[in-house]
Amino acid sequence: MLISIITLSIVFLLIIIRQISIIKLQIWQIMLAGAVVVLVTGEISAKDALASINIDVMIFLFSMFIIGKALEESKYLSHLSYKLFKRAKNERNLLFLIIFLLGLLSALLMNDTIAIIGTPMMLLLSKRHDIEPKLLLLALAFSVTIGSVISPIGNPQNLLISINSNIKNPFITFIEYLFIPTIINLFVVYIIFILFFKIGHKSIEHVEEDITDHKLVMLTKISLFILISLILLNIILFIFSISFELKYIALISTIPIWLSSKRFTIIKGINWHTLIFFASMFVLTASVWESKVFQEILDNASIDILSLKWIFVVSILLSQLISNVPLVALYLPFLLEAGANVKELIALAVSSTIAGNLSILGAASNVIIIQEAYYRSKINITFIDFVKIGIPLTIINIMVYWLFFLII
Repeated sequence: MLISIITLSIVFLLIIIRQISIIKLQIWQIMLAGAVVVLVTGEISAKDALASINIDVMIFLFSMFIIGKALEESKYLSHLSYKLFKRAKNERNLLFLIIFLLGLLSALLMNDTIAIIGTPMMLLLSKRHDIEPKLLLLALAFSVTIGSVISPIGNPQNLLISINSNIKNPFITFIEYLFIPTIINLFVVYIIFILFFKIGHKSIEHVEEDITDHKLVMLTKISLFILISLILLNIILFIFSISFELKYIALISTIPIWLSSKRFTIIKGINWHTLIFFASMFVLTASVWESKVFQEILDNASIDILSLKWIFVVSILLSQLISNVPLVALYLPFLLEAGANVKELIALAVSSTIAGNLSILGAASNVIIIQEAYYRSKINITFIDFVKIGIPLTIINIMVYWLFFLII
């Protein structure tokens, strides 16, 4: 039982110090090693390990990686970047648009989707305008986490809460509770980045690149149109308690790209390392889950699990250890059994999501951005790079949401 907990602790330690050691380990390699350890030691059986890998998530990520790679391969990513950010006249304008535009888009298209598409876009903007890439990548990471809070489909944990609870009209409910504090927190990100990175008013010029592969661009546009249309349809159907599984939306959206003559080049070029990371993470966290350590802690703790204070504390801390989706899967039944009301369920959604701003492993979108940045451009965002902004940002984020929960 303790081997799983010790392995998880070592994995976290190695992720924190991975750039200090002589051997420069990557996050996916560390997580894979952790999964291998719990398998070899029998902490989890091969059958249970395979069953623990969330196929829905893997299919969704694989499909989004295909669309993202097609955007890059067709050069339509550059064109799309120009269309989205051409109004930015200086660095501050660009930062503002990234935070608010991509942050709010994550509420519609899910934060992991924007992380996959947004990372190569940030790398392109960084190169084109001579801006520190870590600045744009971290801005992307924090903004998609915060922006995804206001929608029941903004991230997987919100979706889990919406489907498995008694929240009526979840889109309206989430916006009613969370729209204003989320907008305030996006402004907080903007201010913190201006102060931390000392961003001035250096002017920037935008150049629209010519499209060379018109056929692939056409197919990619069709994929994006299908993706957005199906998500909007899903939002409408969600009101009537009907929804498509996101994996099917993602898979259907890739069909035009499979018709391209470059389909094998695209598949070969996607970030397989990130997919390995997530498969390994599912195995390791399942092993920790089977140890029942955290379940026993919650069962035996003398706390009021319906208290907003404890919902925030438990969600933020445990999300760093077992990630936010497993945390919600663990904590939600406790809350529902105890008779949680709408405010308490929304509090779980907020705290488990904002936990992603505290550290790299707090949210899947963080890992996607960091892995993609290294895979594409060998840009390494360390644990320290993340938490020195993430810790003060998370504290302020929680204070803002907490204040609004007291007012409502």
